[in-house]
Amino acid sequence: MKKYDVVVIGAGPGGYVTAIRCAQLGLTTAVVESWINDEEQPALGGTCLNVGCIPSKALLDSSHHFHHIKHEAGEHGITVSGAAIDVNKMVARKAKIVKELTQGISGLFKKNKIDWLKGRARIINNKEIEISPQHETHDEKTIVEANSIVIATGSVPTKIPPATVDDKLIVDSTGALKFNEVPRRLGVIGAGVIGLELGSVWNRLGSEVIVLEALPDFLALVDRQAAKQAEKVLRKQGMDIRLGAKVTGTGCNNREVTINFEDTEGKKQITVDRLIVAVGRAPNTSGLGADDCGLEIDKRGFIIVDDQCQTSLENVYAIGDVVRGPMLAHKASEEGVAVAERLAGKPGHINFDTIPWVIYTWPEIAWVGKTEEQLKADGIEYRAGNFPFMATGRAKAMGEATGFVKILADAITDRILGVHIFGPSASELIAEAVLAMEFDASAEDIARTIHAHPTLSEAMHEAALGVDGRTIHM
Repeated sequence: MKKYDVVVIGAGPGGYVTAIRCAQLGLTTAVVESWINDEEQPALGGTCLNVGCIPSKALLDSSHHFHHIKHEAGEHGITVSGAAIDVNKMVARKAKIVKELTQGISGLFKKNKIDWLKGRARIINNKEIEISPQHETHDEKTIVEANSIVIATGSVPTKIPPATVDDKLIVDSTGALKFNEVPRRLGVIGAGVIGLELGSVWNRLGSEVIVLEALPDFLALVDRQAAKQAEKVLRKQGMDIRLGAKVTGTGCNNREVTINFEDTEGKKQITVDRLIVAVGRAPNTSGLGADDCGLEIDKRGFIIVDDQCQTSLENVYAIGDVVRGPMLAHKASEEGVAVAERLAGKPGHINFDTIPWVIYTWPEIAWVGKTEEQLKADGIEYRAGNFPFMATGRAKAMGEATGFVKILADAITDRILGVHIFGPSASELIAEAVLAMEFDASAEDIARTIHAHPTLSEAMHEAALGVDGRTIHM
């Protein structure tokens, strides 16, 4: 029986980062991963790199380029005729990026002397893991021993009875990355992050996209000002967003999908060529042997952990999508780093109050900290600084002047409590806000920080000035 200091189960952004940090700290480390890619080959990277964050962003960027050329290049004096999209080539580019990045992780494992144990893991007890072959073969199961075990098995798409995924006409987020043509009419169940991003891809390429959201509010967790502007812009881009629409059933023939749903006006029915089910994700804990080894899991399927990510089993930890908190790749990575450092006797730490969120529509939506609605509900007095991108020279020059930056600061201490951005490159701009909040900065700190001109970041500077009512360019 081979023995390690640490065995990590799962090689997504949580698992592979945990393993690398463990190895850096001198711990003998192995990772168990069972992922098989489209080429029927073992692959590292988990959902994020193979069928999630990375491939979806590749398609978003490709579709954004196409939409810009076709609809916006003329404003820059650029005339393009006959612009067309080759979907198969676009998807092939996405696959190439995925392959390069997943192979890159394999290289990092070799560099850091991390063993990749190919197969499916089942926890026997707090020291032993049984590994089954990836394919149904005659190979025997093996058992490895570890001083510590870290579970980082991620999440899977949530299934709903009214719309059973068949991977043909009805697909989940994975299937939506593999279309070989642009659907004439595309249905999306769920107006969350995944639904809006995937809907945006195919909307830009020419699909008539209909989004059905059961909740009455658009992006309920997002700052209301940002959510309302985003909804308005996405509708203007052509997305048919129907709120309060509960899907009750679906039917398929060989060519199209019929969707039955109910809204405030009663029962309705629409027909689409393809349907994406994007109603969220669920923790991936099946097959871990939780019942047999005593690993405690709550009613929603999440592994129960304490503030140190320790599970109910001694020396067994869990991170990322399988535990409480937001299902975000960077949250999983940072939890993994914190656990690795604790295992090496260091003070690992993660601040859940400064985890940034991003929705990669265009314009993008990004935020960190509290919303105005949360501050009001908590009875916290605050001041807000709000600055529109239309008043910044760089955004105007780019032709991307939609949106704003909003900074919320404590009315007494001026400490930043939340930052909300709807606009171009919001995913990049939010990093300044995260850093500021991590250091307990005040709005005045950002206001006194010199920002290069002309840049999009000047909107952050002006919003900080606005907290004190002294914006310069508005």
